[in-house]
Amino acid sequence: MSALYLIPTSLGETDLNYILPVQNSTIITELKYFIVEDVRTARRFLKKVNSEIVIDDLTFFVLNKHTSPEEISTFLKPMQAGNDMGVISEAGCPAIADPGADVVAIAQNNNFRVIPLVGPSSILLALMASGFNGQSFAFNGYLPIQPNDRSKMLKKLENRVYAESQSQIFIETPYRNMKMLHDILNCCQPNTQLCIAADITLGTEYIKTKTLKNWKNNLPDLNKRPCIFILYK
Repeated sequence: MSALYLIPTSLGETDLNYILPVQNSTIITELKYFIVEDVRTARRFLKKVNSEIVIDDLTFFVLNKHTSPEEISTFLKPMQAGNDMGVISEAGCPAIADPGADVVAIAQNNNFRVIPLVGPSSILLALMASGFNGQSFAFNGYLPIQPNDRSKMLKKLENRVYAESQSQIFIETPYRNMKMLHDILNCCQPNTQLCIAADITLGTEYIKTKTLKNWKNNLPDLNKRPCIFILYK
């Protein structure tokens, strides 16, 4: 039976040998069909995995926020013909905070094998390093942009921390990270803890947990850096 491989990529410019098992390279090299967010990024990644891969022999299907459901439904035709396929995200693990979930759902509905490969997830790596509750946690994706809606959501997440002892994880567009950080400081209680995890697995990796009152006078520069925020009590 055909298989859909979910292929993790790096979280930035780093040595693939540091973050991906050797077995991933073996599997990737054998695939000829890929579903990707960006073809150029995917080609660069594949050449880093194995410089002998002939890119012109491969077929790419583009899956991003602009792809229509009608298009997505056609992407798995090579699998119907007996071919294995791979899904490659822009960064990290496919289908986690990523449009790849849509094509995985179609594969599941068609009874194809779905095989997730091992690789870096910034969400889980940040939680591992935070010191927060790893038994109960929620990933909330992007919070609202409008100030009033964002304030309400931050207070809601903080209430959940105290009511359920649940770690609350969220992200922001990198160029708005500092605005997010200031909003957290303004909306949440001084004794609430915040873990900031930026540039995970990169040479500039920064992961630190403090109470908000201790963060206040010592803020890191998070501008344009991929970042995970986690609240806990």
